[in-house]
Amino acid sequence: MTKIRTAMIGGGIGGFIGEIHRIAMRLDDRYDLVAGALSSEPTRAMESARELEIRGYATWQELLEKEQGDVDCIVIVTPNDSHAEIATAALQAGYHVVLDKPMTRTLDEALSLEIVAAQSSKIFAMTYTYTGYPMVRHMRDRILAGDIGTIRTLSIDYRQGWLAEPIERDGQKQAAWRTDPRKSGAGALGDIGSHAEQLARFTTGLAIKKVRGDVYSLVEGRQVDDHASVQFKMEHGVVGDLVCSQVCTGERNHVSVRVWGDKGSLSWSHDSCDALKFTAPDGTETITFCTTNRAPSGHPAGFIEAFANLYKDCADEIEGKDTNCIGGSDGIASMKFIDAVLRSKESQTWSDV
Repeated sequence: MTKIRTAMIGGGIGGFIGEIHRIAMRLDDRYDLVAGALSSEPTRAMESARELEIRGYATWQELLEKEQGDVDCIVIVTPNDSHAEIATAALQAGYHVVLDKPMTRTLDEALSLEIVAAQSSKIFAMTYTYTGYPMVRHMRDRILAGDIGTIRTLSIDYRQGWLAEPIERDGQKQAAWRTDPRKSGAGALGDIGSHAEQLARFTTGLAIKKVRGDVYSLVEGRQVDDHASVQFKMEHGVVGDLVCSQVCTGERNHVSVRVWGDKGSLSWSHDSCDALKFTAPDGTETITFCTTNRAPSGHPAGFIEAFANLYKDCADEIEGKDTNCIGGSDGIASMKFIDAVLRSKESQTWSDV
């Protein structure tokens, strides 16, 4: 099998998300990471490339220029403020692009990038991790097949505790850029709220039409939101609620989604990611366990495998197969959601998405 020659921008050694992407790419052996501009700091970029034994570049501009013809796909795992510029340049230079979420820092940036992606013949994919979990995909299939009847309401919960203290003031790198509005745009709403709202759309197949949100900065002096609660209205009269927070002290990475219909409900939790619970109208609960992981049943399909499923979909798409690869339309929907929630906060009324 011919591998997809890949370069990474951002994600230097010692960071979190870059290594996750690299492991995920290796799991199905469909990609060959051959080059990288792995940091905005040239020295660290070159040191990281040497450690990974790939061709290194001090800047992403140099990489895009010199790797044409030798690289097929660019993976972008930089802070949000550079997403639009790098993804636009990569698509215009003729590369496939895999972009970490959220799509961009602002809605205007996302709309401009959407135009470029639509005009390109190359694949533009995004890594909304939780849609890669087998049981989230199974949940969507069952809901769309009518297992819970007509959807009425849903609830999404995503809570972390890692920003319960102002660690950005101590120089913690991940906290520093995520709490800097110039780099991140929104705070918790953009970082994990984008995952949560995308789960609402993914599992139901419905678009969010209106939102009413309260957005808070609970840690004193923080410049971005670290907690948000949102009511939303979807197509066909479906209503829901969403909470995302990064200041729930002691919470690790809790994600849950529950969808209620007129014939029952389905619920999934990251805490038990290989299980999907169906609750019948009489309260009877039936648990279905994952049987579609790469390993035999009973060997959990976790975070890395979910990322790998996204990369597998992208590889299939690049090779001309029809897949459910998550792309720019989801990115735009997330950015419109974030923008609408922030407008709702200011107006204290419902806002159109």
